Amino acid sequence: MAQALIFDLDGTLIDSVYAHVFAWQRALAEEGMPIDAWRIHRRIGMSGGLFTRAVAREVGRDLSEGEVEAIQQRHGRIFRELLPERRPLPGACELLAELRRRSITHGIATSGRRPEIDASLEALGVGDETVVIDRGNVARAKPEPDLFLACAEALGANADDCYVVGDAVWDLLAARRAKMLSIGLLSGGYGSDELLAAGAFRVYADAAELLESLDELGFE
Repeated sequence: MAQALIFDLDGTLIDSVYAHVFAWQRALAEEGMPIDAWRIHRRIGMSGGLFTRAVAREVGRDLSEGEVEAIQQRHGRIFRELLPERRPLPGACELLAELRRRSITHGIATSGRRPEIDASLEALGVGDETVVIDRGNVARAKPEPDLFLACAEALGANADDCYVVGDAVWDLLAARRAKMLSIGLLSGGYGSDELLAAGAFRVYADAAELLESLDELGFE
């Protein structure tokens, strides 16, 4: 079976990580939970529910399911206000276009939800021909492997034939649990040492460098 690439979205293909940080920070502050931005950044890539519970532990206050849902929805609204137009990261559009041109199997698996991700997909030129798995398609998000396993299934690919491309340690942990090799990108703010320690097979600066290095992964 042919190899496949499964991409994270935020911080991997779209320059949106820090907008997510500010959106979470504002949403939490409105609920009386001020959190330092760097602490939030370290958890970007988790599912919204897991993220909210994790930061709640830091402030020593449990949240009800209703509060968690309200904070997630508020985060989504603030995020769309902060970043109404999405900017693809260097090489992202070109990489996806090249994969389509060469008929290389690929898809996107993100902890984000629709409609929050729609503008990002549009900015990347991603249409209905591309498999996209979002948080609403699975029971559990990263660091659980569900998103990547669901994407592999939709692509008709075996897990051991898939490379996961992500910018956060949560992507790489989920990939490891899905028994997939992972590729780390520095474009989300994690360091090379962190990504390698989390299990990355290779680390590249961004999608542009990955595009130039596809042959290193066996894509001729």
